[in-house]
Amino acid sequence: MSKKNISTDQLISIIIEGIEDVKGEDIQLLDLRDIENTVCDYFVVCSGNSNTQVKAISGAIQKKVGKEGQEKAWHVEGESNAEWVLIDYVHVVVHVFQKQIREFYDIESLWGDAKITKISSSL
Repeated sequence: MSKKNISTDQLISIIIEGIEDVKGEDIQLLDLRDIENTVCDYFVVCSGNSNTQVKAISGAIQKKVGKEGQEKAWHVEGESNAEWVLIDYVHVVVHVFQKQIREFYDIESLWGDAKITKISSSL
Protein backbone atom coordinates (compact mmCIF):
# COMPACT_ATOMS: atom_id res chain seq x y z
CA MET A 1 0.00 0.00 0.00
CA SER A 2 1.49 3.32 -0.99
CA LYS A 3 1.56 6.01 1.65
CA LYS A 4 -0.53 9.01 0.73
CA ASN A 5 1.05 12.34 1.58
CA ILE A 6 -1.64 14.62 2.88
CA SER A 7 -1.30 18.36 3.28
CA THR A 8 -1.17 20.00 6.68
CA ASP A 9 -4.60 21.56 5.99
CA GLN A 10 -6.07 18.14 5.20
CA LEU A 11 -4.51 16.71 8.37
CA ILE A 12 -6.01 19.50 10.49
CA SER A 13 -9.45 18.93 8.92
CA ILE A 14 -9.31 15.20 9.65
CA ILE A 15 -8.17 15.87 13.25
CA ILE A 16 -11.05 18.31 13.81
CA GLU A 17 -13.55 15.82 12.35
CA GLY A 18 -12.18 13.17 14.71
CA ILE A 19 -12.66 15.49 17.69
CA GLU A 20 -16.20 16.39 16.61
CA ASP A 21 -17.10 12.72 16.05
CA VAL A 22 -16.87 12.13 19.81
CA LYS A 23 -18.19 15.53 20.86
CA GLY A 24 -14.88 17.12 21.89
CA GLU A 25 -15.45 20.72 22.99
CA ASP A 26 -13.90 24.17 22.63
CA ILE A 27 -11.72 23.30 19.63
CA GLN A 28 -9.08 25.91 18.83
CA LEU A 29 -6.43 26.02 16.15
CA LEU A 30 -3.25 27.88 17.06
CA ASP A 31 -1.14 28.95 14.08
CA LEU A 32 2.47 29.03 15.30
CA ARG A 33 4.16 29.60 11.92
CA ASP A 34 5.05 33.25 12.61
CA ILE A 35 6.60 32.50 16.00
CA GLU A 36 10.32 31.74 16.13
CA ASN A 37 11.70 28.47 17.49
CA THR A 38 8.43 26.56 17.67
CA VAL A 39 8.36 22.78 17.57
CA CYS A 40 5.55 22.62 15.01
CA ASP A 41 3.36 24.77 12.74
CA TYR A 42 0.01 24.26 14.46
CA PHE A 43 -1.55 23.22 17.74
CA VAL A 44 -5.08 21.85 17.77
CA VAL A 45 -6.47 22.16 21.31
CA CYS A 46 -9.73 20.71 22.61
CA SER A 47 -11.45 19.59 25.79
CA GLY A 48 -13.25 16.54 27.06
CA ASN A 49 -15.38 16.15 30.17
CA SER A 50 -13.77 13.01 31.65
CA ASN A 51 -10.85 10.59 31.32
CA THR A 52 -13.13 8.39 29.25
CA GLN A 53 -14.01 11.16 26.82
CA VAL A 54 -10.39 12.35 26.54
CA LYS A 55 -9.35 8.78 25.68
CA ALA A 56 -12.22 8.53 23.18
CA ILE A 57 -11.19 11.82 21.50
CA SER A 58 -7.57 10.71 21.31
CA GLY A 59 -8.57 7.33 19.89
CA ALA A 60 -10.98 8.88 17.37
CA ILE A 61 -8.31 11.29 16.11
CA GLN A 62 -5.69 8.57 15.69
CA LYS A 63 -8.13 6.17 14.05
CA LYS A 64 -9.52 8.77 11.63
CA VAL A 65 -6.10 10.16 10.69
CA GLY A 66 -4.79 6.62 10.19
CA LYS A 67 -7.73 5.61 8.04
CA GLU A 68 -8.36 8.77 6.01
CA GLY A 69 -4.92 10.35 6.00
CA GLN A 70 -2.80 7.19 6.22
CA GLU A 71 -0.70 8.98 8.82
CA LYS A 72 0.45 7.56 12.11
CA ALA A 73 1.23 9.82 15.06
CA TRP A 74 4.96 10.31 15.51
CA HIS A 75 4.51 10.39 19.28
CA VAL A 76 1.62 10.10 21.75
CA GLU A 77 1.80 10.71 25.47
CA GLY A 78 -0.57 11.03 28.40
CA GLU A 79 -3.06 8.35 27.38
CA SER A 80 -2.64 6.37 30.60
CA ASN A 81 -4.08 9.04 32.92
CA ALA A 82 -6.04 10.81 30.13
CA GLU A 83 -5.96 14.26 31.73
CA TRP A 84 -3.85 15.76 28.94
CA VAL A 85 -3.09 13.69 25.84
CA LEU A 86 -0.58 15.00 23.36
CA ILE A 87 -0.62 13.58 19.83
CA ASP A 88 2.33 14.66 17.69
CA TYR A 89 1.96 14.58 13.91
CA VAL A 90 5.24 16.56 13.46
CA HIS A 91 3.78 19.72 11.83
CA VAL A 92 0.57 19.53 13.85
CA VAL A 93 0.43 18.72 17.57
CA VAL A 94 -2.93 17.93 19.15
CA HIS A 95 -3.63 18.63 22.82
CA VAL A 96 -6.69 16.91 24.29
CA PHE A 97 -7.40 18.17 27.80
CA GLN A 98 -9.86 17.56 30.56
CA LYS A 99 -11.47 20.96 31.15
CA GLN A 100 -9.90 21.73 34.54
CA ILE A 101 -6.43 20.69 33.34
CA ARG A 102 -6.79 22.90 30.27
CA GLU A 103 -7.79 25.85 32.45
CA PHE A 104 -4.81 25.22 34.74
CA TYR A 105 -2.18 25.09 31.98
CA ASP A 106 -3.91 27.73 29.82
CA ILE A 107 -1.89 26.79 26.76
CA GLU A 108 -3.64 29.42 24.63
CA SER A 109 -2.21 32.20 26.85
CA LEU A 110 1.24 30.61 26.87
CA TRP A 111 1.21 30.87 23.09
CA GLY A 112 -0.40 34.30 23.11
CA ASP A 113 1.47 35.38 19.95
CA ALA A 114 -0.16 32.61 17.95
CA LYS A 115 -3.04 33.34 15.62
CA ILE A 116 -5.94 31.52 17.27
CA THR A 117 -8.94 30.29 15.32
CA LYS A 118 -11.93 29.04 17.28
CA ILE A 119 -13.55 26.12 15.48
CA SER A 120 -17.30 26.21 15.84
CA SER A 121 -18.60 22.73 16.27
CA SER A 122 -20.99 21.52 13.62
CA LEU A 123 -23.39 20.29 16.32
